[in-house]
Amino acid sequence: MNSDGDRVRRFIFENRPVRGHWARLGSAWRELRAHSTYPPEVTGLLGEAVVASVLLAATLKFRGTLTFQLEGNGALKLLVAQCTHDFRVRAVARVDRGAVRGEFTEVAGGAVFRSLVGSDGRITVTVEAEERSMRYQGVVPLSGASLAESLEAYFASSEQLPTRVLLAADEAGGAGMLVQKLPGAGAEGDFEEVAAAWEGAQRGIERLSVAQLLRCPVEELLGQGFADQDVRLFRGSPVRFECRCSQGRVAGLLRALGPEEVRGVLEEQGAVTVTCEFCHRPYRFEAVDVEALFAPDSSTGGSEAVH
Repeated sequence: MNSDGDRVRRFIFENRPVRGHWARLGSAWRELRAHSTYPPEVTGLLGEAVVASVLLAATLKFRGTLTFQLEGNGALKLLVAQCTHDFRVRAVARVDRGAVRGEFTEVAGGAVFRSLVGSDGRITVTVEAEERSMRYQGVVPLSGASLAESLEAYFASSEQLPTRVLLAADEAGGAGMLVQKLPGAGAEGDFEEVAAAWEGAQRGIERLSVAQLLRCPVEELLGQGFADQDVRLFRGSPVRFECRCSQGRVAGLLRALGPEEVRGVLEEQGAVTVTCEFCHRPYRFEAVDVEALFAPDSSTGGSEAVH
């Protein structure tokens, strides 16, 4: 099994209430951005958010969709990443491109992150589960100098779980790791050992660099970060890109608008093009496709051509 592919995996510290999750995205991340172009700084943050959504979903037991949303008052106005219980991901960012000017440089203090999100913002995590229409939402202010630090604050505030997070993303891929201290320290005599294990987990994730996270196999990362711990790594699950848009869904949307409005657009522009707001994939309907949409007993429409 290729541990470097699009995958999320769980690991635990044996006989200690410490668990972790690791995720890496390669082809899924590139497919997600196939029809969109963002400034490099926004691309990196969007990739971190997608990985964060996978890690969040991995910590929960649910069937449905988890939405990780970041809102800020900087150049980046809105960022949304979604991950289903079986790790299908999609994401989008809304950015004021005119405000992203000059050269962002790697400086201490989180200047790049704060320049993008601004001085005020929030993170919202929403879980919409299929079971009994359950819905959960947690909201925390943006804090810290990175998305990882903001995610740590979310876990501390909304989940009451001490958590350390490491995130990284570039044009080629994204990766992340988190470790958590679970409730319950076992027998009274184990308290000091549990505290030592958690301290070791925090030091371990601090040892890992962004470059290692993006390039090294998970087995190597665990060996470098937690060599002094007895760690069990589980097989994990594949992660893939999947947007909910489709030719059929767009055709239904156009039918709902009605023949008069759609034919008006066709007459004005020569074709009707609808672009998915999430993945930015364009769906183009020529004149023959539009007529097929409104033909009697028509249930599907539009050619399969995408331009």
